[in-house]
Amino acid sequence: MRHCKGTSNNSGLVAAIVFLLGMGTLLPWNFFITAMNYFTRRLNGKSSTNGTEQKDLDPYMFNNLSVLLAQLPLLLFTFLNSFMYQHIAEKVRIAGSMVFILLLFILTASLVKVEMTQDHFFSITMTTIWFINMFGAVLQSSLFGLVGKLPPRYNSLFMSGQAVAGIFSGIAMLLSNILETDIESSALGYFITPCVATLLTLCCYLILPHLGFARLYLESGPTDEADTRKEPLTNKGDSESCNKLDVHKQEPTEEKSTVPQVFQKIWVMASCVTCVFAITLSVFPAITVNTEPKGFFKGKEKIFVPLCSFIVFNVMDWIGRSLTSRIQWPSKQSWLFPLFVLLRVVFIPALMLCNVQPRIYLPVLFNHDMAYLVFMSLFAMTSGYFACLSMSYATQLVKPKDAETAGALMTFFLALGLSLGAAVSFVLKKII
Repeated sequence: MRHCKGTSNNSGLVAAIVFLLGMGTLLPWNFFITAMNYFTRRLNGKSSTNGTEQKDLDPYMFNNLSVLLAQLPLLLFTFLNSFMYQHIAEKVRIAGSMVFILLLFILTASLVKVEMTQDHFFSITMTTIWFINMFGAVLQSSLFGLVGKLPPRYNSLFMSGQAVAGIFSGIAMLLSNILETDIESSALGYFITPCVATLLTLCCYLILPHLGFARLYLESGPTDEADTRKEPLTNKGDSESCNKLDVHKQEPTEEKSTVPQVFQKIWVMASCVTCVFAITLSVFPAITVNTEPKGFFKGKEKIFVPLCSFIVFNVMDWIGRSLTSRIQWPSKQSWLFPLFVLLRVVFIPALMLCNVQPRIYLPVLFNHDMAYLVFMSLFAMTSGYFACLSMSYATQLVKPKDAETAGALMTFFLALGLSLGAAVSFVLKKII
């Protein structure tokens, strides 16, 4: 294979691109939801008496509807992509989704300075939320399938990039609160940043197929005798691996397994990733965002939520995902893996019993900020670790030719976990 020469020289560049692709899948939506103050200010009615601003009204139920309209297309289109990806070219799905996401954020940014009725603004915003998550679902599902063809450590890098996207949005929220910038200026920053990030992600994707190391895996035919995805190539093993791939290129290739056949092999990992995100989204951020400081951060409400909820969660989530490149325990065959995933449910009551306000039924057992920070750190790190390990194990349980199908299926179950968690969060908020 001509492109095998020097493939190890650009493996680092491939790793950087995969990381940026992961960051690019979630950074736009993370910045969108960071601008919730802007949306609620434009949509919520306000009344004032004697110059005193009264409590916001919510005639549009924006927070609830935005969550619903984000999860429905995410779930629907990751499911459809699991079956339709073989019939639509990869470049159309990935590059096309990025272009439409870019256009939607340009539209959203332009509306910041446009005066319109609340009804019209609400309709446009709800439509934008639907389409951003629709294209985001196709993009994320397709990229998971693409990265699934590479060695397992690249899956970890991709998911680490997703976690870093959350860190950036948390820092943006923190700086906005500290600097006390006006809501319109903050919103412009929140919407222009994803435009730049999406352009960068698109460039990275277009570069990837031209790198020899990436082509070695993305273009090679399926092989049953040797799974070349298990380890990245080294200088010593380049020629041997290339020769193997050349031999298999000349042999007749088997057809890809059907979606049900692939699911039979990965159903445990699919269940685990659903459980991980269902537990995580049931309390974060719907409940944790209402935690009030009492201790180190008392009187510093403006920095407590962005720092102790969003930044701490995303940093620890990133650490957990990054650990999987060095530690893979329990193994994919071990019964301990699903058991530990299920045990994460203890974080739900632990975080609910922190100083979440307002509350009616449950007492506050963990009043100090330190307890909240410890729970949040462990909660986030285990979320990132088990989510990333589930995604990585799934592609290892199937043959190389089925890695893309496995990646697409796992993305659907990831979205299913997000949707279940979001639904459960409404119930949990009622019983606090």
